[in-house]
Amino acid sequence: MKTAEIRRKFLEFFASKNHSVLPSDSLVPKDDPTVLFTTAGMQQFKKQFLGQLEGFTRAATSQKCLRTDDLDEVGKTAFHHTFFEMLGNFSFGDYFKKDAIAWGWEFLTRIIAIPQEKLWVSVYKDDREAEDIWIKEIKIDPKKLVRLGDKSNFWPSEAKQKGPNGPCGPCSEIFYDYGENVGCQKTGCNPDCSCGRFAEIWNLVFTQFNRKDGGELEPLPAKNIDTGMGLERLAAVAQGKPTNFEIDLFEPIFSEINTQEVQANISLSKREKNIIADHIRAIVFGIADGVVPSNEGRGYVMKRLITDITDIVLEKGDNSFIYKLVPAVVTAMKDTYENLVKKQNNIATWIQKTEEGYKKVRKERIPELKKEAQTNPSELGRIIFKYRDTYGLTLAAANSTLLSIDIPEEAIKNATAKAEELMDQQREKSRAASKMTGDVFMADELNLNVAKTNFLDQDEAKVKILKLFIGNTDKDRVSQGDEIKIVMDKTPFYAESGGQMGDTGVIESGSNLIEVTQTQKISGVFVHVGTVKKGSFKSDETVLAKIDKERRMAIMRNHTGTHLLQAALRQVLGSHVQQQGSLVAKDRLRFDFTHPKALKRDELIEIEDIVNRNIRTCTPIGKKEMPLAEAQKQGALAFFAEKYNQKVRVVSMGEFSKELCGGTHLNNTGEVGLLKIISESAIAQGIRRLEATTGDAALKMVHDAEQTLEQVAQALKAPVDEVAGRLEAQQKRIKQIQKQLSESKLQEVKSSVVDIIAKSKTVKGVKIVSHVFDSLDVETLKRISDLIKQKTKSAVIALAAKQEKNAFVVVSVTDDLIKKNIKANDIIEDIAPMINGSGGGRPTLAQAGSKDVKDLNKALDEIENIVKGKFNS
Repeated sequence: MKTAEIRRKFLEFFASKNHSVLPSDSLVPKDDPTVLFTTAGMQQFKKQFLGQLEGFTRAATSQKCLRTDDLDEVGKTAFHHTFFEMLGNFSFGDYFKKDAIAWGWEFLTRIIAIPQEKLWVSVYKDDREAEDIWIKEIKIDPKKLVRLGDKSNFWPSEAKQKGPNGPCGPCSEIFYDYGENVGCQKTGCNPDCSCGRFAEIWNLVFTQFNRKDGGELEPLPAKNIDTGMGLERLAAVAQGKPTNFEIDLFEPIFSEINTQEVQANISLSKREKNIIADHIRAIVFGIADGVVPSNEGRGYVMKRLITDITDIVLEKGDNSFIYKLVPAVVTAMKDTYENLVKKQNNIATWIQKTEEGYKKVRKERIPELKKEAQTNPSELGRIIFKYRDTYGLTLAAANSTLLSIDIPEEAIKNATAKAEELMDQQREKSRAASKMTGDVFMADELNLNVAKTNFLDQDEAKVKILKLFIGNTDKDRVSQGDEIKIVMDKTPFYAESGGQMGDTGVIESGSNLIEVTQTQKISGVFVHVGTVKKGSFKSDETVLAKIDKERRMAIMRNHTGTHLLQAALRQVLGSHVQQQGSLVAKDRLRFDFTHPKALKRDELIEIEDIVNRNIRTCTPIGKKEMPLAEAQKQGALAFFAEKYNQKVRVVSMGEFSKELCGGTHLNNTGEVGLLKIISESAIAQGIRRLEATTGDAALKMVHDAEQTLEQVAQALKAPVDEVAGRLEAQQKRIKQIQKQLSESKLQEVKSSVVDIIAKSKTVKGVKIVSHVFDSLDVETLKRISDLIKQKTKSAVIALAAKQEKNAFVVVSVTDDLIKKNIKANDIIEDIAPMINGSGGGRPTLAQAGSKDVKDLNKALDEIENIVKGKFNS
């Protein structure tokens, strides 16, 4: 039975049990601060598990998942993966244990036709209800039922003792028995043994308690079912394969790996091929869902996965081929995930670019690592950590490099352990600074046991106060001076969402007044934050809510402008442009998007022209709700990080722009007035940022630029249309004067060159010529260095110059000393920090600059110690 057929049969089976069959969510979870990626099928149903039902109480999915906590196990074991699909059926206060167990057994034994005698089950040690269902109703052999404790059969694991607070409950697992001849072969071996004989197929979680402080378990009024079954693992069982890597989904991938292995003339082990096959699936699906390789967050995970498997290949040969595996993944998965086909080339481009970047890292950093490890062998752990953390060199590459310079294996093992300890510490700091709590049901700070807020797209409305808070404490009444949070049954205030800033305004009741400074949304409930300016307010009171209309209008100009900007970007740069984030504020807009390089000036001009042409057409802006499938069929763009319901709102501007969007917009494009791009920059590898402004702010920007240009014209005493020519002429004249001045100063210094050489010092047989000048530029320093080089056959020449607010250092080294590992760029790297500067160069010539002039002499003196160190190491 093919894997695709198993997936289809699962969804059809639960559809026959009155489940709503829903599509897989993105690998990027929305409104979930607990994890980087979607790691389980239940994540898209958090609201339903918390009681916020949306038209169904039963659901079934085949969910794309990505986990990185088991990376070290991938390739070692038969079943661990980074990317996998999780089959799941869910009940939200509907059916419970009896049906969940019965349907699980029916699907495995009747639909998939797994022999009953090959299946074992486990239950939580105190869950007599589940045990009775298995033995009395399913009639499983009691010898094939095991009772396990809090670590194995309670979710979250050990939650009773360790937390977190929130929904939890016992679980029951179904295992496939590969037979007594597999694994440890010990008498009494059961599913609690990790020998490999038993493969966990399905986990049925019975969410029936709410954990409170002290470990108290309070029964939930509505009990839920959350099940998860690895598709690849079930396919291995159904297809009679001992490992997941041998199922049909992996066949095209391994075939291509083998082809590339032959072409590259290398030899890969079975484990190495498994790791490559696993990671390339995660990479392809990650990039397809908008997570491009970068140095932060999710993008860093993609980058690490690519570099780790690139490193496997580069350790064996000179050329990597990871990007060439993309078509094989698409072939294996395209019948279910059609979007992969059109994204294939873009995915391969991102991978290839990352591969090439890592090849450069290896070429540049491995020689440096060797040198540093030989110089400071007692600091190997910190050195490995630095090259991993700063440059991205893999631990495997660092280890093989250290082995190549005859560092003992035990020392490398200890150093790697130290490096991993430092990496763990850094990860913990990052996790503490972020919202990655790991608590799947993180409790809201406010007690918001109210219905979702009804948003009214209008300027003002009479509404009813449902909740009042001071801090996070419920209040029946609030008075003048109180800083409060207020929840109403409906509101004209738009809550911050999708990059659009929330509304501000006032809430009135007679002469009583609340000033609203921001509006937020928590699980569909709008929370208005503000201060009571006059009088008092109480719960259940009817009030008048009024937004700041001018501010809303400015925000809408920028929001509509953002849609026009994205459409223009895709028209000019290509369909690979994908939104990565945005900010829509009163005074500006910011749009982050995927693109591999900086935009040229003519591209920016063309993009801006296209946007403004569409503004001048005054095209009506459509806002229409429709089924998600219909919106996708019409080609509406979606932001990868958003989680969309089955019914969505499409905002369209003729045929030029069509996007899924819940934000507020203008009535026609002409109301934007004008859009001006302010800046273009990189915010991460492969991600660019445009900032722009619209309307009055854009017009003011134009006026300010005109005023500046007029001031320049007045200073040059030239008409505005001649300013560029006059400036160019002046620049040429200034360069001529600077050249003449530099030549004059060089002539003055020439006479002192002999004296400077005469004051040189000799350290370990190496002549060091150094001197600090006043008011010379870098180019003059280089010419003086050449003069000294002509008069000395062998020397390290270090010259510095100090100006009023700048300092420069030039280091030159003769060829004979380079052979002794004394290099100009190494010296600059060591002394530049002493003057709070930075620099670089070649072994023969390097330079540094700084705003700090006070420690120039001290920095040049340090060169003596650097040279000594070369001979002592």
